[in-house]
Amino acid sequence: MKLPRRRFLHVAVGAAAIPAASGVAKAEVYPSRTITMIVPIAPGVGTDALARILAEHMRGTLGQSIIVENITGAGGTIGTAHVARAAPDGYTLSVGNIGTHVISPATYPNIQYHPLKDFEPVALIATSAYWLIAKNALPPKDLTELIVWLKANPDKASAAMVGTGGLDQIAGTYFQQKTGTRFQFVPYRGAAPAIQDLMAGHVDLKFDPVAASSPYVVFGQSRWSAASEIPTADELGVPGLDVTFWYGLWAPKGTPKPVIAKLNAAVAEAFADPAVRRKITDFGAEIPPREQQTTEAFGVFHKAEIDKWWSFIKAAGIKAE
Repeated sequence: MKLPRRRFLHVAVGAAAIPAASGVAKAEVYPSRTITMIVPIAPGVGTDALARILAEHMRGTLGQSIIVENITGAGGTIGTAHVARAAPDGYTLSVGNIGTHVISPATYPNIQYHPLKDFEPVALIATSAYWLIAKNALPPKDLTELIVWLKANPDKASAAMVGTGGLDQIAGTYFQQKTGTRFQFVPYRGAAPAIQDLMAGHVDLKFDPVAASSPYVVFGQSRWSAASEIPTADELGVPGLDVTFWYGLWAPKGTPKPVIAKLNAAVAEAFADPAVRRKITDFGAEIPPREQQTTEAFGVFHKAEIDKWWSFIKAAGIKAE
């Protein structure tokens, strides 16, 4: 039977619309399945603890399960590289810190990712001041006295550091250059034995994030809220000793902007929860102010940290071994 022209065109248009309508119906709304946060550090350590605090709240906001998976090794570079190679769909995320996304890429040979080129910034999670702590038996009792003592006793003091080429060594070398002092570095396999030896008096100093130890003096521009009685290096006459240990969340490069925006909004919602804020501050870290919680602000901050530390690391010849 021959169809009238008008009816034929109507049927043809309707038939052509069927696949398009089906495609819309099948379009995936993010997230529609489990999200995995890769933590490149062992369970129980600071970055892992913050990831789990964040994941717990984000599950409710996003309406999907979030698994925290630890893939460790090589200064956090193995797990971080795993995320760099993952599909850019928002279902595999990187939770790292200044070590994994700034320091290790500059100190480890044959690194398998570039922290800026291979990742999309999602959010700055938290910051933690760096402290200089010393054994009780050390003669000086404040930073000014310590600098005088170190200058009078070059290379006689020892400073514990975790591994080689990490932020402990970088902070210590930075301190030496700023103060004109010299002391020996003693590498340890982990933070716990380093602190234990410091408390036992086997080493003299340690440069450490506040979340991991008791403070001696703050390396920063303002006093740390958790210990406001501790003066900063600036206040004690040594300006420029600004070292911050920070944590962040990234997605693989090419992840769609709407997905990044949804993840960032979920992080911001977690930050607004008093229970989450309490857990993070109890941990010894600080939540960034609202203007620094955006994806754009985190990207600018991350690049500035790379510009600052990569040039210093290269000039100082610091390498991971």
